[in-house]
Amino acid sequence: MKKVALIHTGFALVEVLTKLFSEIIPEAELTHIVDDSILREVLKEGKVTKPVVDRMLSYYSAAEYYKVDCIFNVCSSVGEVADIARERVKTPIVKIDEKMAEDAVARAASIGVAATLKTTLDPTCRLIEKKAKEKGRKVKLQKTICPGAFEELMSGDPKKHDQTVLKGIKKLADKVEVVVLAQGSMARLTSSLNNDLAKRVLTSPGSGVMEVKRVLGY
Repeated sequence: MKKVALIHTGFALVEVLTKLFSEIIPEAELTHIVDDSILREVLKEGKVTKPVVDRMLSYYSAAEYYKVDCIFNVCSSVGEVADIARERVKTPIVKIDEKMAEDAVARAASIGVAATLKTTLDPTCRLIEKKAKEKGRKVKLQKTICPGAFEELMSGDPKKHDQTVLKGIKKLADKVEVVVLAQGSMARLTSSLNNDLAKRVLTSPGSGVMEVKRVLGY
């Protein structure tokens, strides 16, 4: 049995990812490392601070100490810290949104990026641009913040969150070929999309777990 450490900055995706892993890689043994103070600090400061970087790096090191076979970085707001960690730990690190970004670049030249947090929107756009550069492709990004949606989800109103995000997705979809949902927590609403729109909306949890499966060699 291979082991995976999931590093979270909140509890929103713990249950979702546990279920996905049970469906996609049932043989994997999971360890969840959760520090919900990190996202609060990033939101308060409007950026990833040095203390946040230091704490995140300590969690990657701890995961390696646990002798896991793969580290899964769950939070897109701190995804760029994973790039630093890759230079410091030997254990493979999978970022939840990296495969999604690669898929978007492979499929489209015009890409919409929707987020409920600016701290996630900008890193996701940089990731897509990075992947486009690596593939020698040119992409044009359209981005939008879905105002209030994150607060609605955190306050226990997922239905209102979904309605707010859905409005943002539909506006973007009129301008681009595909729409990327920058946060894993936004993937919950894809079942509300019609078939045509659903085919053009990319989310990170499922593709992220599939990438872990590939890295583990299953």
